[in-house]
Amino acid sequence: MTQTVKLDILSDPICPWCYIGKTQLDKALANVPDHPFVIEWHPFQLNPDMPDAGMDRREYLERKFGGKDGAVRAYAPVVVHAEKAGLNINFEAMKRTPNTLDAHRLIHWAGIEGKQNAVVDALFDAYFVQGRDIGDHEVLADIADSAGMDAAVVMKLLKSDADREDIRSRDAHSRKMGVSSVPTFIVANQHAVPGAQPPEMWEKVIAEIMSQLEASPAE
Repeated sequence: MTQTVKLDILSDPICPWCYIGKTQLDKALANVPDHPFVIEWHPFQLNPDMPDAGMDRREYLERKFGGKDGAVRAYAPVVVHAEKAGLNINFEAMKRTPNTLDAHRLIHWAGIEGKQNAVVDALFDAYFVQGRDIGDHEVLADIADSAGMDAAVVMKLLKSDADREDIRSRDAHSRKMGVSSVPTFIVANQHAVPGAQPPEMWEKVIAEIMSQLEASPAE
């Protein structure tokens, strides 16, 4: 199929619903290999005021959800939906909640090289499965290397202020446009689909788009 449709995804690599949402989308895309989507990832920080060094995860969760019980209640549906999606989130290994500005910078640079998807996958795996600190420059350079990027160049960029303001302004623009939670999927720059949707929903959307494309062939 020559016609393509843009799928913009607003996400944060420490958002469990984003990890679940991408997994569900990937299943649908695997089931419909001739799908028309061209995917681009965009920055949205769940915690834009997080200290640069991040903070202890337990302290962060208890502060955010009003104590241990609140945190447990908030994460109960995450556990259920992650298991349903076939994901094994290693909560025990996750010791710190990082500031994700640098992770978003890496995703941006990966986009320039056509490696966004691989880097997003690696960030989710590093954080949710391996419990690595994805605010750490060494970890981010290692992730870049695993996706076929030049780790030395990435490390040099991370040590600079390159694209910091760009990421912040894009994040702020999304909030101004009304985005308040992630993941948010924007289809063809028109339709916003919030939340981690099941593969069946995506397959239905793809089928509708493909029938529309067939009905109005490109000039």
